[in-house]
Amino acid sequence: MNKEFSLSAILAVMALIGLAVSQYFIWIYAPLEQTMGVVQKIFYFHLPLAWWALFSFFVVFVASIIFLIKKDTKWDGLAGAAAESGVLLSALALITGSLWGRAAWNTWWTWDPRLTTTLVMWFVYCGYLVLRTAPINEQKRQKICAALGIVAFLDVPLVFFSARLWRSIHPAVFAARGGGLEPEMWHTVIVCIIAWGFLTLSIVGLRWRQIIIGQRISDLLRLDDGNSGN
Repeated sequence: MNKEFSLSAILAVMALIGLAVSQYFIWIYAPLEQTMGVVQKIFYFHLPLAWWALFSFFVVFVASIIFLIKKDTKWDGLAGAAAESGVLLSALALITGSLWGRAAWNTWWTWDPRLTTTLVMWFVYCGYLVLRTAPINEQKRQKICAALGIVAFLDVPLVFFSARLWRSIHPAVFAARGGGLEPEMWHTVIVCIIAWGFLTLSIVGLRWRQIIIGQRISDLLRLDDGNSGN
């Protein structure tokens, strides 16, 4: 656990440095977009939030599969930690996207394919988190959550490809057209993605460690109750 904590600490420091550097790239290095002006800079927060939310849900998917195969509760813990991170990041992505949309489309919300599938995804994983706190048998709960964690991932590819599959006003940044970004903007996007990546991995790692410790405490309490009953 000490090694895991040290890795999380390193990631946290890298996240702090990365986020500080990203502020320079966002506000000084990247040029001002001619049409939207300073409002366009929300994009540098919105995109990393959305991407790392999808990555977090992918971790839920993989960890759930491994749990069902190995029956090791630590993978259930990883799925829970990643789901919490994904729900938080996707909520922030929806909020920043709404702020950007108000300036770009003159509306806070529109039932665009990308926005709709993202909102559905957020609700599904919120339900997943609620299920994790359900007052049912622990082993049964873990299996049900793992199954839901696998099925819920079906919406993630839809979110990613929605702007390409259907007519959408949401821009597809990483498309053949290149999203119309200047080189300096591309550099800023990459820096921000890396910085938020360090932060996401740090949060998931720390939360995973907390969940594992909580599981061990619960096991010890159950063992102690069993011994007391005897």
